[in-house]
Amino acid sequence: MSSASLFPDSGTKLVGIARLAASGESIREGHDVEYFTLPIRSLLSRCKSKRVSFEWTINPYRGCEFACKYCYARYTHEFMEMRNGVDFEQKIYVKQHAANLLRQELRQVKPGEFISIGAATDPFQPAERRYEVTRAILEELSRHKGLHVGIITKSNLVLRDIELLKEISKNNRIGVTLTITTLDVNLARLLEPRAPRPDLRLEAVRQLIEAGLHAGVSCCPVIPAITDSPRNLESLVKATVEAGGHYIFANPLFLKPCSAAVFMPFLEKEFPQLVAAYRERYHDRAFLPKPYHQRIAQLMIKLRQKHGMIKSERRIEQLDASQAEIQMSLF
Repeated sequence: MSSASLFPDSGTKLVGIARLAASGESIREGHDVEYFTLPIRSLLSRCKSKRVSFEWTINPYRGCEFACKYCYARYTHEFMEMRNGVDFEQKIYVKQHAANLLRQELRQVKPGEFISIGAATDPFQPAERRYEVTRAILEELSRHKGLHVGIITKSNLVLRDIELLKEISKNNRIGVTLTITTLDVNLARLLEPRAPRPDLRLEAVRQLIEAGLHAGVSCCPVIPAITDSPRNLESLVKATVEAGGHYIFANPLFLKPCSAAVFMPFLEKEFPQLVAAYRERYHDRAFLPKPYHQRIAQLMIKLRQKHGMIKSERRIEQLDASQAEIQMSLF
């Protein structure tokens, strides 16, 4: 079945990624999720913003089945003329011929330039178990030298490729960041319905560290009045240290229209007492005021110091800042 039926007949000729998506073939369905092929022309995307810490991005898929209620990347489906924010988690596009394209495109990457894998989709989401696009990408990276690669994921499936990651690390710099917003399993299930449990993600950090890899935790986003309590953040810092994580950073929730369209109805259902405050905070802005950011940053510094994560404090502060810039630059 062609995915063309997903797009309204507006009379406007589809171009670029929207046209490619419309030509994709449906390849599988399951629990309200459908997978489509995406015949791409390029895998490696150049990041031109001077504010971010990486020069290149790789996203093996378009869309993400984890269905995180706060996800900022829902806007990427809008480039394919898909305006319903829920489509991002229900219509997953599998990029074709990724490794072959990457082999050619890596010639553009200068030694030391940073490649981020997973900035706008989770590279180890459920689709990866079947289609192995991310694994093919990692296999290609293992054949090269002098690269700087960062992976960000919510999935312990990353452990499947631990030997491959070790192989890459022999001739390249590579780090893996596991996103964990809370250790509360019930809360995590509400916020991130289809993502692996927080304890499984922490165990992934531990095993990555034991394998000699560079790994840590992102607790982004920090969600006001839901995950921003000192108790919640301290539990994350403490658990990261106990797992051997090299770093942990945090930045507050921001809500662009595509994200707010999903997050606010979720809030009305699960946290109705917070709706009025959120409407006041976000009604004319996507980002919270600077004092809130500063408060979270200072709290994280104190918690890292309290639990002994001090050797790379300056580097962690840079991660705090760059993560916010990365997220903002995606818009």
